[in-house]
Amino acid sequence: MARSIFIFVIFFLISFCYTHVRSNDQEGYITVDISNKGLDFLKDLLIEKAESSLLPLYLPKIEKAVKIPIVGKVHMVLSNITMERIDVISSTVKTDDNGILIAVSGATANLSMNWKYSYSTWLIPIAVSDQGSATIRVEDMDIGLTLSLKNLQGSLMLSVQDCGCNVKDISIKLDGGASLVYQGLVDAFEGKIVSAVENAVSKKIKGGIVKLDSVLQSLPKEVPITNIASMNITFVDDPKEVDKMARISLHEGVLKSASAVYFKAKKMHWIVDNISDQSLLNTASWRFIIPQLYKMYPNDEINLNISVSSLPTIKIEKQQIDVTIPLDVVIDVLDAGEVIPVAGFSMVISASISAEISGNTLFGRVKLNQFSMSLKWSKIGDLHMRLVQSVISTMLKTVILPYVNVQLRKGHLLPAFHGYKLQDTQIVCVDSWIIISSDLASAKRFRIA
Repeated sequence: MARSIFIFVIFFLISFCYTHVRSNDQEGYITVDISNKGLDFLKDLLIEKAESSLLPLYLPKIEKAVKIPIVGKVHMVLSNITMERIDVISSTVKTDDNGILIAVSGATANLSMNWKYSYSTWLIPIAVSDQGSATIRVEDMDIGLTLSLKNLQGSLMLSVQDCGCNVKDISIKLDGGASLVYQGLVDAFEGKIVSAVENAVSKKIKGGIVKLDSVLQSLPKEVPITNIASMNITFVDDPKEVDKMARISLHEGVLKSASAVYFKAKKMHWIVDNISDQSLLNTASWRFIIPQLYKMYPNDEINLNISVSSLPTIKIEKQQIDVTIPLDVVIDVLDAGEVIPVAGFSMVISASISAEISGNTLFGRVKLNQFSMSLKWSKIGDLHMRLVQSVISTMLKTVILPYVNVQLRKGHLLPAFHGYKLQDTQIVCVDSWIIISSDLASAKRFRIA
């Protein structure tokens, strides 16, 4: 689990440096820009996950024969050398035309190992041996990683330009053992242990990057959104300098493209048979407005068969989204178990939608700008359309939209993503764009508050 999270985080860090997500409409797209502040946050998250995902780290066995005064020639073996803990004190991340440089300085690590030695001298004709365990403390370890990112036809190619590890100091503590042999162990193996740690850490990081590059190459260029809609993805550009950690800009063309997909797939069709004031879906409520309906079908339930008749128009203006939706509405009467279409209307609804984010909750509001309707056909005779339109318009303003707005004012809690939530989020609509700027914070902070 830790390893998979580590892969996710480093991919997130890299991809956000180069990501623009484009829809199929070349004039409409979503851009995701990340600032240096955001890169630094992702770098800290990456380091945190790397500390656990790189462990345990196993080092190869080390053997050496050394001469120790009085004792003589001693054959020593260190085995089961395992790095069990690593702590990062300081880290930085930088980007340039060549890619990303991640630097870790002053890290510490704890290792455990088994040791064994044997020797014989002219004083003691038989072999003398001993074994035990030991702990190693690594101090002041620096790690540098430079990643090269190349954009090849919209896909990222990732490679390691440089990777190095430098250990400045270690201390070894043996459990038991003769002091002379202990000192010989320290003197003889300190350099080899340092080299082994440096090589093992560098090799582990390089191996992880190779696997990550394979993951990047396997990413699809088309991501399904639903079973009928998808988005094309390409990687372009460098990190942006914005106030927040990340900024997502959504062009109105994406909304138009999405609505076109759903319209062509005939998904913009609804049967309304349940509303907050259910009595309105009964012919009795319409006996004074459409008396012929009540006369022919007294006290029968009705459904509204609603479908979008042509593509909606969508325009993002200052602080709002203007939408005009043409509709075909058919009144169906439920009479003796039979569904009977009795009248069809053409409607055009123009509305403005506004949204805001407070804390970690998304709120919205809908305002009716204009409403018109006309009769297309009728099986219940001529209708007084001015009266019908007036009543429908009043219902929209006093019943339907207030109910919708009550639900929107309750807000939608934005989900946490791998333990992190949006913080200090701003949403702005202007000049054909929806722009969302946000920082990230640990979800635990929200739970404590």
